[in-house]
Amino acid sequence: MTHLIDLLPLLGRLQEIGGFADIGLADLQPLAVKGLAHEHIEIAGRGLLLRVPRQSQFALAAKDNLSYQAACFRRVGLSGQAPRLHATIEPGETLPLGALLVEKIDGRPPELPRDLEALAVCMARVHALPLPGAADRPPLADHDDPVAGAMAEIEQQAAFLDGAALTDYGRAEIEDELSWARGFAESCRGRLQPRSLVLTDTHPGNFLIDRSGKAIIVDLEKALYGAPGTDLAHASIYSSTTWDSDVWADLPIEAVAAFYRAYLACVPPELAERLRPWMVPLRRITMLRAITWCAKWRVLHSSAESCGKSTSNSTENWSAANSPDALVAHVAGRVDEYLQAGILQRMRAEWLGKPSLEDLI
Repeated sequence: MTHLIDLLPLLGRLQEIGGFADIGLADLQPLAVKGLAHEHIEIAGRGLLLRVPRQSQFALAAKDNLSYQAACFRRVGLSGQAPRLHATIEPGETLPLGALLVEKIDGRPPELPRDLEALAVCMARVHALPLPGAADRPPLADHDDPVAGAMAEIEQQAAFLDGAALTDYGRAEIEDELSWARGFAESCRGRLQPRSLVLTDTHPGNFLIDRSGKAIIVDLEKALYGAPGTDLAHASIYSSTTWDSDVWADLPIEAVAAFYRAYLACVPPELAERLRPWMVPLRRITMLRAITWCAKWRVLHSSAESCGKSTSNSTENWSAANSPDALVAHVAGRVDEYLQAGILQRMRAEWLGKPSLEDLI
């Protein structure tokens, strides 16, 4: 898919970094655009990529967005399951959102369900990192109550349901899940919830499998301190495993259950017992987060006017003008499918049908 970034200003900023003065325009090799928030440009012969934001999915100001992403790479990198951060290029007139210079991972997209165990190991190692003291967690978001934190995002996105042109049947499926989620969130108030560093955006297309078979998470802009179960859910729900055409898979419930069991076998037994009761409820919460995002995107992507231009105060921009046409068409097709009543029923069958996922884990 065609890249949108102007390479000449990017080259000028890169050459300001020590050791890169000899890099020329021909050394910058844009990769295919697959995501809505970034472009990636390989630097020939250096084993490095420029990761250039096109927006902030947390609507952070440009400098804050860059600092947040750099912190994500540094902290997740402690697990050995992420690319190394080499340098940052601060936002400026010629590069409004700045850029990250990160290790290029030599790997292939995951093959599902074969590589699910590798994804489970990756997440288990990230989740096993010590939880820092409260004062050391910023700039990453810190959800004392992870369910409440997720629900805040869901409710913000659910405000777009009225404008998302849903069928009555599709809206009813979503409203039924929302009703359950609100009750569940209320029941969680004051309860001790397992927390760790989590990746948040774990759809399988955000991983690469290296030559040793290890899974590396390469998209790290949304890491935060929250519930480990959200990572497992987002890696294996239908709206994630069918999002990226390079990784597409419609996983049977048995494969999903095996993925959860593989993860639980990777963590200490006492932690596995603490996590187990939260797995399916957090899957339902994560499904709602994904589906309400689809409603939000459907409403906001159609025009730059509807979501605003990038500014110093907010860099969130879901407009069609902010992504290549082919990518917008792909996302629109995925969103259209996931908001169909039949697909919503298919996802909900994992916990409403028999045997349920909880039965199989």
